Amino acid sequence: MKREIKDLVDNIEKVIIGKRDPVLKIIAAMLCGGHVLIEDVPGVGKTRLVAALASSVSGKFNRIQMTPDVMPSDIVGFTMINPETKSFEYREGIAMCNFLLADEINRASPKVQSSLLEIMDERQVSIDSNTFALPNPFMALATQNPVETYGTYHLPEAQMDRFLIRISMGYLSPGEEMSLMDSPALVEKVELEPVLTTAEVLSLQKKVKKVSTHVSVMEYIMDIVSATRNDGNIKLGISPRGTIGLSIMAKAMAFIMGRKFVTPDDVLSVATCVLAHRLILSPNRNESYITQESAINEIISKIPLPESKLAGG
Repeated sequence: MKREIKDLVDNIEKVIIGKRDPVLKIIAAMLCGGHVLIEDVPGVGKTRLVAALASSVSGKFNRIQMTPDVMPSDIVGFTMINPETKSFEYREGIAMCNFLLADEINRASPKVQSSLLEIMDERQVSIDSNTFALPNPFMALATQNPVETYGTYHLPEAQMDRFLIRISMGYLSPGEEMSLMDSPALVEKVELEPVLTTAEVLSLQKKVKKVSTHVSVMEYIMDIVSATRNDGNIKLGISPRGTIGLSIMAKAMAFIMGRKFVTPDDVLSVATCVLAHRLILSPNRNESYITQESAINEIISKIPLPESKLAGG
């Protein structure tokens, strides 16, 4: 593992116990310049993980609790007349930061959710015909509870597609949960010191883009994506944005592991978190497609690995 990444992981794990896989995936998404949706039940550390990542990088971190009374102007900002100059001036919204946490995003109204589309895709906000660029790097991280649906609004497919990955935290093992009871992070508030600067993050992002992908691995990615588009059990398959997302996430995982090239295992390690949330399953799907994740896993199990194809298998 790269030294910078190891330092970052070690720092985050001072307050996050037993969640190496989600930690690595959220770091990989940051190295891709992508956005993350953390979907899980309350109390498993979703917000804590985001805060730990933001504290570990010396950037600006803003958080907003998404409720029905939040307005789009709270997110993107607004213009107002300066009484002294008699001219319109832009007042920044909560999105003007490096790390934006939208807590319980599905509790915000559709109008507010729509205000995030331009932010997530183009890293800018448009107010009164003026465009304001967001800081670089910029990363939106959102949480939502998939169990409690009262008073929530379903995220539209266009917005789900803008999240590079969707991950869940899951419960700790009994041993890990017992160690959490005596963790210093619970006894006293642990203030994490930054181990990376935003300039270093931008440098790492450039290095990730230089990781090479063999044509056979590209074909493997396309086989997976094409299968979702031609499956009768799937109403809406993976978009080209999803294809690009799977490719760059595989590069990020290869980079994290200290390699300059992508392997099929890199693709497999991130395929579900990159692709599953972009699918819409058919109402008449078969029993093996119970969830979006199971659909991706079923499709992948039927596609030969690049080594098999090269060997003529």
